[in-house]
Amino acid sequence: MPHRLEAVKVKLIFSERTMSTKNPFDPSAMSDSVKEQAQQIWLAGLGAFSKAQQEGTKTFEKLVNDGITMQRKAQVTAEEKLAEATQKVTQVAHQFNERATGQWDKLENIFEDRVAKALTRLGIPSAAELQALHARIDQLEKQLGAKVKGVSKATAKPAAKTTPAKKVAAKRPAAKKKTAK
Repeated sequence: MPHRLEAVKVKLIFSERTMSTKNPFDPSAMSDSVKEQAQQIWLAGLGAFSKAQQEGTKTFEKLVNDGITMQRKAQVTAEEKLAEATQKVTQVAHQFNERATGQWDKLENIFEDRVAKALTRLGIPSAAELQALHARIDQLEKQLGAKVKGVSKATAKPAAKTTPAKKVAAKRPAAKKKTAK
């Protein structure tokens, strides 16, 4: 519809010019008309350029500001996601560490049980059995110590004399064999 209005306006302008008293084909009138139209076209172009330049600067500045805002939002979002990822990785690492520790403890217990069984089969006493033996030895030493104190020194028999052992004759070195030349 807007194009029809423009077409009607152009027809009205053309009909007004043809109705004027001047001859439309007069070269002097024609050059003035062409000059005037060229001037108007030129001014319209300058106006469009100026408007585009003003609007372009405003649009450019708006785009820059929008870009800065978008960059800040993206950076904040990236930092949040990084913090979430770090937290999740830390959690997973902690859980893995707990599981691994539990598995190592189980493995250690299994190993200790198997070694203890193998030592028992070989007849080697356990640490608890050795501790019980030491306690029994200490108890027996105390009992012996009490009996020894009760016996007087006079009734004690002197120690038997020991005779020195016979000396063994030193071995002679073996004779050297003669080698043939």
